[in-house]
This record gives sequence, structure tokens and C-alpha cells, in this order.
Amino acid sequence: MQKLVLLGDEAIAQAAIDAGISGIYAYPGTPSTEITEYVQHSKEAAAKGIKACWTANEKTAMETALGMSYAGKRTMVCMKHVGLNVAADPFINSAVTGANGGLVVVSADDPSMHSSQNEQDSRFFGKFALLPILEPSNQQEAYDMVRYAFDLSETFRLPVLLRITTRLAHSRSGVETKPQRDQNALTLPSNLRQFVLLPAIARKQYKVLLNQQVALEKESEGAGFNSYTEGSDNSRGIIATGLAYNYLMENYPDRKVPYPVVKIGQYPLPLAMIEKLADTCAEIVVMEEGMPIVEEQLAGLLRRGLKVRGRLDGTLPRDGELNPNLVAVALGLTDTRGEAVPAIVAPRPPSLCVGCPHTDSYIALNEALNEHSKGRVFSDIGCYTLAALPPLEAINSCVDMGASITMAKGAADAGLVPAVAVIGDSTFTHSGMTGLLDAVISKSPITVLILDNSTTGMTGGQPSEAFGRLKDIVTGLGVEPEHIRILKPLRKNHAENVQAIKEELAYQGVSVVIPTRECIQTLNKRMREKFKNKK
Repeated sequence: MQKLVLLGDEAIAQAAIDAGISGIYAYPGTPSTEITEYVQHSKEAAAKGIKACWTANEKTAMETALGMSYAGKRTMVCMKHVGLNVAADPFINSAVTGANGGLVVVSADDPSMHSSQNEQDSRFFGKFALLPILEPSNQQEAYDMVRYAFDLSETFRLPVLLRITTRLAHSRSGVETKPQRDQNALTLPSNLRQFVLLPAIARKQYKVLLNQQVALEKESEGAGFNSYTEGSDNSRGIIATGLAYNYLMENYPDRKVPYPVVKIGQYPLPLAMIEKLADTCAEIVVMEEGMPIVEEQLAGLLRRGLKVRGRLDGTLPRDGELNPNLVAVALGLTDTRGEAVPAIVAPRPPSLCVGCPHTDSYIALNEALNEHSKGRVFSDIGCYTLAALPPLEAINSCVDMGASITMAKGAADAGLVPAVAVIGDSTFTHSGMTGLLDAVISKSPITVLILDNSTTGMTGGQPSEAFGRLKDIVTGLGVEPEHIRILKPLRKNHAENVQAIKEELAYQGVSVVIPTRECIQTLNKRMREKFKNKK
């Protein structure tokens, strides 16, 4: 046992190592990325032979982890909340197959959309799948919950969802570790048809899942991550989930809240505790980070005319992160927001790095499109999405991973020709390949720019699954070789790059342009390492 100062992500990773995992699989996505990176850089993990792999997307990560669980080993799969959308098919079905070795799914939500397209709440997925959910309020609890989650998974033979948020993932605290556990032996399921979801089998296993819900609720009541604290003032009761519990406690430095409080860190909801709160208090205030999932459930669970306040009635904001001040205002305490930001402090929007190859690619694309009307460039998710902002203002969409190609195809089908898709190399192998196949089969008049900077740039420079393979992949998907163009995005090549893009825009079929130059950040890092090694 030792005391470490860890990010929430790092606490989760260390707990997984200590709990005896044999593998961790993920696609990089803020704020979950550091979990896998920690394991990849861990000498302990290397010595134990733990597999720590980036995958093509979150669906393949979930399926790979499910395969390791099938073989009896403990495994973790990590993603951000929108990645759970991509992994939804195997995630939902894994509740019906169940687990063999312990399987923990970490989904990192991003309220306030610091680096995301939406504010969705992964607890909805867990509830929909009828799986147990854990939601830590601090780094130590995150560590402890992971250890417990693997045991819980193997006790109930079910995957367990660990839901965290950005503030927990990216803040540090002291964490006390516990003795390490050996990895599981290779052990196949006792029922070799367990993972065969033919309807006749799935119907039986779904009934088993439904019948487990009462036991899961009982486990939630008694495991220790949910608690009921008495109060001296019963005019209101408080339900605080996960990180929101910290915001509540920050308003009471002596940690003595006058109202009864139910702290929730584990789901299904502890109904007995909630009913006790409802019997005791005149109203309930629900504090939860994310969407009002607990608040919405209370009406159905309690079936009484109790007043429930929270995000739905405006007591707390419907969107964005909570904070101690918002909680204080909701409780009628002093507004501690402080002075407004002075007008002289101007926001500075993000921009592409100086020397970024995408800048030269967009400048060439903008010039090539000068003779066409605006509004025909569909982009994808990556650092290149910053081209929506001045001075480039080169793109017109960013919806989800892979949508650039399929949206361009749909727009071309509607008569918007030429239509252009811009997608990064990592995003292309994540979820762009199937869209390109659709376009090839339909002979759609679209031009696809795959911006190849040889890395997954937006999340810190993780390896790209596309590295060195793009031309072969595109050729294999059926794009005509004469309409696959490899460009070097440099200012000195500007005129020829513009001409090449113009030629492909004029082609009435699928063409792919691949501007290829290493990310300036990974290049700088590589050169620093090279210089350091020479010393």
C-alpha cells in the first residue's frame, strides 16, 4: 500500500492494474484518454504483460474487451460519452451475454462540453442496459470503485459501467492504493452458449438479467457507496450524486449539512434510502452532474405528490456543470460567484498550431472552391474542425465521427455538386471507411480530403490506425487509382495542390485527396527526443 497523487483517470488506471486486469482497450477521447496512457506507460503493467491497446473505434474496443472477458480474464474498456454511442451495440448486448472475467466499462462524460459535441449522460445507457453503474465523487472513491467493480462484475457475471466526468478525470488528489491481485487464469464460460445471442438463447438470458435487478438493488443499498445522513432540518432533503456531493459539501466547511442527505455513488438507486428521505422531508432537492436522470425517476419510484426540485424545475441550471456557487444559490445560501470578468479580458478562441499541415490544406481547398458557391464542405471531428473559425472559415459541418463523408454523399444526392468531405486519418479508420464504401458503390460525385498528419492529434498524439495504410485502404474500398491523389501540404506546393483539388472537384465520381504531412506537435516531440538521445 502506498499513497499517490493521481488524476482521476490515473486512479482508475492504477486500480485496474492492482485489481488484476489482463487488458485495457480504448479509442482516445477527452476526458478518458489518460486512463489507457497511464497503463501504457506503467512499468508494473508491462511487467505483468497487460495488453494496453488503442483500437480503431470504441465499438471494436468494447468487443475486444468482451472477448477477453469471455476467456475469463479481467479487462477494462475506456471511452468518452459520445464514444459510448459508437459502442452501444456491443455494450447493450453485453448485458444479455453477461461477463465471464470481470468487465468494467469506463465512460467519461463532459458536462459543459469542454471538448465535446453534446452533454449526454452515460447513466442513461447503463439504466437502459439494466447494468450496475458506479459514479465516484473523488479520486480515492474512483480507485476503490474500480477494485469493487471487478468483484461486482464477477459476482453477478455482468459488465459494470463506471461513469466519471471531466472535473474528476482531470483533477488530482491523494489516493491510497491497496494490495495487488493476481490476474485470472484462462477460463472459458461454463455455458459455451452464453455468448450466442440467437433469439431463443437471448430471451432466456434477458429474463435472467431482469431477475437480477432486485439483487443488484440490494447490493446497491449495502455496498457502502450509497449513504443516508440524518439532518436537523427536515424542511428539505437532498440527494447528491457523484461529484455533485462535493459541491454540496463545499458549502458547509464543517461538513455538517443541516438537511438529511442521500449520497449516491452506485445504481440501481437505493430505493429504501430514498423512501426514507421522502417520508422524512417536505421536499427533495436533487443535485446531479449531467442530466436529471435521478430527478426524473423519483416520480415513478415514489408515486406520491412530493415536491422534487432540481434541474427540471430551474432550481439548478438545465445545462452545464454544477459548481459550489450554483448549489449555494439552490439552497438559499450566499451567492459566492464573485465579480464578473472585466470587459478588457477578451476570450481567445482556439486555433490550429503554427506550422500545422492542415492550414496549408485548407488554404488550397478554399482557393480551389472559389469558383463555386459557399456551404459545400462537410467536416469531421478533430483538430482540423477549428477551420470553421476565422481566418480559414473553410468548413460547414461537424456532427459526429465519420459524418463528413456520408453527409457529403447525401448533399450530392440532393444536387449539391461538387460536395466535399474533410476527415482526419484517425477519424477515417474510426468510422469513415463505411461511408466511403457507400459513396463508391453509388458513384457519388464527391471529393474526400483525408488530412493525414500521421497521428491522432486532437487527443495528444496517439498512434493512428491509418498510419502508412491510407492509400491501400482507399484503393481496397474501390476508389479508382487515378482519382487518389497524395499531396504535400506546403506553401511552396500551393499552386499544384490547388490545381490537383480543382481537377478532382470536376470529376463526376468519388475522388480522394490525401494531403500528407506529420503533425507539427509530434514532429517537435520526435525531434526533441532525438536530440535528447544524442546527448
